[in-house]
Amino acid sequence: MANTSSRALRLLSLLQTHRHWPGPELAGRLEVSERTLRRDIERLRDLGYPVQAARGTDGGYQLSPGAVLPPLLLDDEEAVALAVGMGDAAQSGIAGIEEAAVRALTKVVQVLPPRLRARVDAVRAMTVSPASTGPIVASGTLTAVARACRDEERLRFGYTARGAAPAEREVEPHRLVAQGGRWYLVAYDLTRHDWRSFRLDRLTGPRPTGARFRPRELPAENAAAFVQTSTGAAAPHTVRVLVHAPEARVRQVVGQWGTVEPTGPDSCHLTMTSAGLDWPTQALGNVGADFEVLGPPEFAAHLHEWGSRFLRAAPAAG
Repeated sequence: MANTSSRALRLLSLLQTHRHWPGPELAGRLEVSERTLRRDIERLRDLGYPVQAARGTDGGYQLSPGAVLPPLLLDDEEAVALAVGMGDAAQSGIAGIEEAAVRALTKVVQVLPPRLRARVDAVRAMTVSPASTGPIVASGTLTAVARACRDEERLRFGYTARGAAPAEREVEPHRLVAQGGRWYLVAYDLTRHDWRSFRLDRLTGPRPTGARFRPRELPAENAAAFVQTSTGAAAPHTVRVLVHAPEARVRQVVGQWGTVEPTGPDSCHLTMTSAGLDWPTQALGNVGADFEVLGPPEFAAHLHEWGSRFLRAAPAAG
């Protein structure tokens, strides 16, 4: 059985990761009697943690919101994710959040063990832009590739290119890029003796070789430009519309993915930049309000195409 202090930390961690714990199950996790569990719950309450208890067949314990934020217990993956997320928030452009995110990031990084601080630094330093929605990439893959970029260490991994069989690759990793809803690794391919971009969702088993390399000159202005050229991505579109809805309502829907400027109590200008025109179309549909297209002309044509398709799919009501 763990000593009282370590058991209290374990109990607090369990309460923070589960909304409601039945008493017998919680006692079983801690390998103590229910009587000892009740004493440990009282110790947490004495320290200011608002632990609620309910009696009966559905009884148990849960940690409720308190007057102040209590200390949180995070595992390694949670700590890395929190630090990276706060770093992104500090540069998000969301009004009023940047300074608070910097303060929170400073506090977290200050107490991170060196091994976790290195992982956070690798992900943040080797990423060109924050990720958007797209294929899910395992955090272990992302971290392993980022650290190889940072340490200038050759990397081996399995890769399945489109329409090709899986193959083993060895590269000199340069940078991670998040673009068009996907993660890419920009690297010099030692088999093909040329620069390549690799989608991380098609990459498996990344492992460093231990061999360091001298960085080569990238044949592009930066890693993001290289990915855009190598994937054949079109130049991004900047869509600007006048929405007949309050600023707060529009901002709630588009979040940080658009710039909202009020023009009156019930109208605002909305600017969105996207690699394609489908996402701005969907976002405006989600707002659920009338709007006027201010530019570009191809967006107006795109809306006409979507509108005609929907009208053909829904016959007029008799």
